[in-house]
Amino acid sequence: MQNESRKSFHQELEEIREDIAHLGSMASERVTQATEALFETNLEDAQRIIDEDDEVDALALEIEEKCQSVLLLQNPVAGDLRAVISALWIVGELERSADLASNICKANRRILGYEIPSSTKAYLALMSDEAIRLLNLAADAYYQNNEGLASALEDIDDRLDGLHIDFLEGLFKDAEGGSGEVQPVVQMALIGRYYERIGDHAVNIGERVSYMVSGRLPEDTGRARIEYKEKKSKEE
Repeated sequence: MQNESRKSFHQELEEIREDIAHLGSMASERVTQATEALFETNLEDAQRIIDEDDEVDALALEIEEKCQSVLLLQNPVAGDLRAVISALWIVGELERSADLASNICKANRRILGYEIPSSTKAYLALMSDEAIRLLNLAADAYYQNNEGLASALEDIDDRLDGLHIDFLEGLFKDAEGGSGEVQPVVQMALIGRYYERIGDHAVNIGERVSYMVSGRLPEDTGRARIEYKEKKSKEE
């Protein structure tokens, strides 16, 4: 009877993993579509992406309810308990990433009539690509239980952070030179921040994967990352 219960538990957990993989695909696809709508100033597509956020929320809620059901009806051992807890956290990170895609679309409406400069568009395209790559790799790391892949997310996110800093410096330099309107520049800065935050959510997923696989708390992973960066900065 206990073996049958364990089998049922792992079947339910695998279903949750499949649902989270689908949620990850939805989130990354929304970022892709939001960027395309931004570059094309396509307000119709932007509004559609905003409206479809309900589908993301519905799937996220469904997964959360499945996780809660597993916790209530099963008796997971330590490793399995970590898997369910991690799943709940990861759903939240993916849902917030999808929300940021909606925010990009909302900013799109606020810059109606503004032509994005080619240099700004180039940075946005690079940041979008890195953010999407991070989301996809984070989802893969979770689905594969791959702690090594999860750890690699940090270096990719460092590149996204660097792009974000360079993007802001160029954006505000142009603004100070009087080559841009204030409102569109502010919206561009916000959009850049949205891409950067998507990367942060992906790294958070990686930390949860490490916790799920090895039991290392995300707080410990974050502390080690800060210490590594400080050491690397001193060496340079």
